[in-house]
Amino acid sequence: MLGKKKQQPRRPAAGQFDTLISAKTAIEGNLKFSGGLHVDGKVRGKISAEDGGSAVLRVSEVGEVDGDIVAPHVIINGTVHGDVYASEHLELAAKASINGNVYYNLIEMAMGATVNGNLVNQREPVGLLGQQNRAEDSSAVSEDDARADVE
Repeated sequence: MLGKKKQQPRRPAAGQFDTLISAKTAIEGNLKFSGGLHVDGKVRGKISAEDGGSAVLRVSEVGEVDGDIVAPHVIINGTVHGDVYASEHLELAAKASINGNVYYNLIEMAMGATVNGNLVNQREPVGLLGQQNRAEDSSAVSEDDARADVE
């Protein structure tokens, strides 16, 4: 149609974060969130967004995550040791450092950002979260099978 622009995916507002992990905070364990999560501190464990939302995770330049990240919108300017699954949009700022594989639908990468791992474009955003959950389920089954063999 004449005069109509192709609708871009809705990008969440940058300043709307419901939860803050401050620079003086260290968390050990998995986190599940909805809405917006801003990380200035250290997290050791998997961070995942609730299914079906438009959650945003932002890791600031002083933030550090040692574990996988699974969220629709991910903004990184700090350090991540683990895989990143961004089902809708991934933004890597100039000081971003990722040691792991990155699975994304759309990506923005500033000069200076580093990724030590594979960049994998996933065209179907819904499949990313499901793919991560299936991988977890299969590893859980194999662990159960291993326990059953030992007993």
